[in-house]
Amino acid sequence: MESRKIAIVTGASSGFGLLTSIELAKRGFDVIATMRDLEKTQALFDVAETLQVKEQLTVLPLDVTNSGQIESLKKEISARNSVDVLVNNAGYALGGFCEETTLDEYREQFETNFFGVIAVTQAVLPFMREQGRGKIINVSSISGLTGFPGLSPYVASKHALEGFTECLRLEMKPFGIEVALVEPGSYQTNIWSNGKRVAEKSLKGESPYSTYMRAIESKIEEGVPNYGDPQEVANLIADLCEREKIEPLRFLVGKGIKAIVFIKKWVPWAHWEKAFYKRLLK
Repeated sequence: MESRKIAIVTGASSGFGLLTSIELAKRGFDVIATMRDLEKTQALFDVAETLQVKEQLTVLPLDVTNSGQIESLKKEISARNSVDVLVNNAGYALGGFCEETTLDEYREQFETNFFGVIAVTQAVLPFMREQGRGKIINVSSISGLTGFPGLSPYVASKHALEGFTECLRLEMKPFGIEVALVEPGSYQTNIWSNGKRVAEKSLKGESPYSTYMRAIESKIEEGVPNYGDPQEVANLIADLCEREKIEPLRFLVGKGIKAIVFIKKWVPWAHWEKAFYKRLLK
């Protein structure tokens, strides 16, 4: 009997991470589902029990900024003597205007969204390289391709992730390791849960950005009913994990996202900027 493939998913307590862990288990993978807070394990197990895939899930504590926990992940991989897939999903969105966001807050955002990805990737690469195969799926965002006011910490971290992943793909292709970026638009997830505290500074009346920030928040709230079902992203990630070869590098997913990227690429910046403000501040 052929052994199951092994997948690691970071940030598996909710959103894309939870759904991807379940979807991979449904497709026959043994999933190492990692999360920072093990008190959130039950949500994952409740879904897994309903779909009868709980036995294929192993939950490990993993704060991607914690080197000790990353060492524990390496021991888990070593004990299994194999790893086929890494889905770097852990992250959060920090909002706020540059002037009102501290350097420490920027650093905190990068520690999770960027350096955390590098740390976990470095943990699995020796195993994948030695076995001559593997897939690494980095969950980016439309924010990795276009800017947005009041979101520079998050946007900058995702732009950095995009550049890192391009390099990683070029480095690992000769070793049989496939690397891809999944770039979702707006979906019904809780990515804002840890990052709204900074944006709230800009909503206060004494802030010079309060009117601007309220316009942004209003536009975001206006679009919420049209946000996509995150299962769509989980399905895409699982599809990529099952492919022998992953082409191209980037996979945009979400309503209207491809059009936005196409327009930004080909329209002069002055026109793009004018259209942006017209829509945001109308």
